[in-house]
Amino acid sequence: MLETRSAGAGTPLVEVSHVVQSFRKSDNNRYLVLDDVSLTIREGEIVGLLGRSGSGKSTLLRIISGLVPPYAGDVRWLGEPVTGPCKGLSMVFQTFALFPWLTVQQNVEIGLEALGVDAAERLRRAEEAIDLIGLGGFENAYPKELSGGMRQRVGFARALVVHPRLMLMDEPFSALDVLTAETLRTDIIDLWTEGRLPIKSILIVTHNIEEAVLMCDRVMIFSSNPGRVAYEMPITLAHPRDRLAPEFRALVEDIYARMTNRDAPGAAPSPGGQRTEAGIATALEPVTTNIMAGLLEELADAPYDGRADLPALADSLNLSGDALFPIAETLQMLRFAEVTQGDIILTPEGRAFVQADVEPRKAQFAKQLLAHVALAAHIRRVLDERPSHKAPYFRFSEELEDHMSEEFAERTLRTVIAWGRYGEVFSYDEKTQQFSLEEED
Repeated sequence: MLETRSAGAGTPLVEVSHVVQSFRKSDNNRYLVLDDVSLTIREGEIVGLLGRSGSGKSTLLRIISGLVPPYAGDVRWLGEPVTGPCKGLSMVFQTFALFPWLTVQQNVEIGLEALGVDAAERLRRAEEAIDLIGLGGFENAYPKELSGGMRQRVGFARALVVHPRLMLMDEPFSALDVLTAETLRTDIIDLWTEGRLPIKSILIVTHNIEEAVLMCDRVMIFSSNPGRVAYEMPITLAHPRDRLAPEFRALVEDIYARMTNRDAPGAAPSPGGQRTEAGIATALEPVTTNIMAGLLEELADAPYDGRADLPALADSLNLSGDALFPIAETLQMLRFAEVTQGDIILTPEGRAFVQADVEPRKAQFAKQLLAHVALAAHIRRVLDERPSHKAPYFRFSEELEDHMSEEFAERTLRTVIAWGRYGEVFSYDEKTQQFSLEEED
């Protein structure tokens, strides 16, 4: 078996110190994306930034690359402050970002051309990168003639051709189907462990837990809202790594446990076992009541009988952790389930919901919603107190935007509208953009 190259990791390439990133919402209000993030990337290692969508991982990648300045903190590349795009650093994006009017050869050469490399050297290095990444024979093809996997290989070749010291990868496999992603991921790991990639280190952003364990030598686990490095985990397994090996599964389980036991409003128990209620300013995930019901029913049935290991449940439902976490945490917020140490456990309220008919289910959901989601209770209280029993959408959207971005505020309010409608807690008219109480018969 091949040893991981990180065993000799040494020279610091990137040093991130106490970085904060926020965006202005108004004169006296900023939306915090990253808070006090510090990390170091050294030569000879693959480092993963692992976290939920919206945790600021991609933002940090752009700060490191010099494309975006941080609001506060310090970023250094090879010991020098980063004040703009860094020389010796390249990036592979989630979307292929190819120029459709250029051939494969021309797309790969374009970075070298920008660097002023002469035509003969551009040709030689581009052909070398294309062959290395497995696209030999497709030099004169256009992107529209290639499959998604082949287009992403062009993206890798374009990043490698400049011989960067550090390659940044922003969820480079997430836009591909499962088999194509697995093939490309394996090829990249093989080239890395064989020392055939003309780079010193890789920094990869991902929300795929197994991908992080499969590829990385270190994983930085991010919490959300705002993004922080919650935990740093070394991955010392030798390559090639076996997904079914007990030690591999143990690392996956450990990461699941750490990602589902965070001190976040309405998300997970704190170390003392006390959960924080979902306050008015808690961002809600757009999980439908049908999906909640489906997962509760799955959890109640054999073989789980009320308790399931999250990685096993994700595998059986063919869901990524990033897709399963919001559902599990929403069920916990509503007290239909508990999430602890990487397991999800049905509560008595969850069992009652599964066993109930349609109308009792709605009543149970309404009870849990008003008891544990402060925004829903707040909307209902405002409607109760107004003589008209009506309130406009902006009455609540503006309130939420004091605490979160417009995008999160809209998503949160749309989510609570759907939940409130299902539980018949209140109604909402899309045409007039008005909340109101359900009319009694």
